[in-house]
Amino acid sequence: MAAHLSYGRVNLNVLREAMRKELREFLDKCAGTKAIVWDEYLTGPFGLIAQYSLLKEHEVEKMFTLKAGRLPAADVKNVIFFVRPRLELMDIIAENVLSEDRLRCPRDLHILFVPRRSLLCEQRLKDQGVLGSFVYREEYGLDLIPFDGDLLSMESETSFKECYLENDQTSLYHAAKGLMTLQALYGTIPQIIGKGECARHVTNMMMRMKREFTGSQNSILPVFDTLLLLDRNVDLLTPLATQLTYEGLIDEVYGIQNTHVKLPPEKFAPKKQGEGGKELPTEPKKLQLNSAEELYAEIRDKNFNAVGPVLSKKAKVISAAFEERHHAKTVGEIKQFVSQLPHMQAARTSLANHTSIAELIKIITTSEAFRDNLTVEQEFMPGIDTDKTYGYENLLTLNNLEKAGLLKSQGNSRNNYPTIRKTLRLWVDEVNEQNPNDISYVYSGYAPLSVRLAQLLARPGWRSIEEVLKLLPGPHFEERQPLHVGLLKKRQQGENKVTLVFFLGGVTYAEIAALRFLSQMEDGGTEYVIATTKLMNGTSWIKSLMDKPEAPAF
Repeated sequence: MAAHLSYGRVNLNVLREAMRKELREFLDKCAGTKAIVWDEYLTGPFGLIAQYSLLKEHEVEKMFTLKAGRLPAADVKNVIFFVRPRLELMDIIAENVLSEDRLRCPRDLHILFVPRRSLLCEQRLKDQGVLGSFVYREEYGLDLIPFDGDLLSMESETSFKECYLENDQTSLYHAAKGLMTLQALYGTIPQIIGKGECARHVTNMMMRMKREFTGSQNSILPVFDTLLLLDRNVDLLTPLATQLTYEGLIDEVYGIQNTHVKLPPEKFAPKKQGEGGKELPTEPKKLQLNSAEELYAEIRDKNFNAVGPVLSKKAKVISAAFEERHHAKTVGEIKQFVSQLPHMQAARTSLANHTSIAELIKIITTSEAFRDNLTVEQEFMPGIDTDKTYGYENLLTLNNLEKAGLLKSQGNSRNNYPTIRKTLRLWVDEVNEQNPNDISYVYSGYAPLSVRLAQLLARPGWRSIEEVLKLLPGPHFEERQPLHVGLLKKRQQGENKVTLVFFLGGVTYAEIAALRFLSQMEDGGTEYVIATTKLMNGTSWIKSLMDKPEAPAF
């Protein structure tokens, strides 16, 4: 089911299996039949760890969404609440519990906090008079979730706001715990390099956690050579730019949630539907997007302008493969064709889906509004003076962004962007979108600052850009974690280093594509695994800053 997680240099299936084991053990503690009451936000992330089949194997018979009022009827021995530690959710749970008829229908109640138990939440349940109703009150450390063979996310939707605006270090603590779990499974990471205040906090937390477990020596040969921790506020520009990779544009236009996207159904209806009065489907078409799908793995990180030619070429190859059936004469040839048929049919379905998605996105990218927006961006990035104004209707948003620290009045203060742009080569005039030779292809000219920092760290090292690093927010630092002499790796000739890049505050799909591009460079010398507090785009990021916060309780 998750074979694609083991395709990369680091087998992330090991992490997924550890999470599944912990989940199975908890379910088995609650002996007998079960109903799960879900905090709705958790269903997507949990779906990447365990499908319903696993839950069913452990006697989960019913699943409900957490909502106010009485719990739905279910003839089960156990009711388990899977929830984030949020006070408003505790009030709903209390209402559910108080409405239970414990005499006529006695059921064992349990609560599983994800990712951590919370004293404040338990106090709220106590105040409501229901804390004693729970047999088990435990936590499930769903910190870093494997999204793909080189991608992990905490999916903490308020992480940026908490870290940078509210001075709340909760998500940083979860990041540190997640990194400790990774080290327990993949070995101690010998080198930690960071840029930014949050990166410093996470490193300090990791060092403190390590000291608390001095008795246990990690005996696993390290998989990662370096951990690079990057604060999102070191590079606030990149998430606001329009992503121009295939996957980035899908996220910009439709939004990718937990590797799934919902698309307009009419584009995916069979041709016969809609003819002769037959109704077209009204439910959105839901597709999963990850490297398990061969074609998607090939095109997701390409500049959108390079996707069309690939799809055309694939169409010809698939058509030619189906034509081979006319040339199959012998029994052996026919059997061989039939054995290839399921793969060919899957390839044809995949091609049809991505052709439809590309057509939908092209409607957007060829629109006047999109082109105007992109023109403004691409005048701003290289530092061309422009007299375009935002318009009065955006004054409120601009005011909010200024409060959040994303916009600053320049006044008499020095603008360091030209120096940073020039030294780090953040703008490239000539970009080959079909066969790129630089990360700037992901934004058709702009090289994401965050990824340029990762690239320069690998070669020639940050000492070469010391002065520019001082112009960016927060400290830059290095820590070494000593290894047992038997765990020191001798690198084989031509073997690449492995760097885990952790974005604290969120990362975009275009940045991920740029890091994958660096991993695939023949002379790059480094392969990257990406981790983040949240997968995001500019729209979802700004929305997270504007929305009324749900108060986390820790």
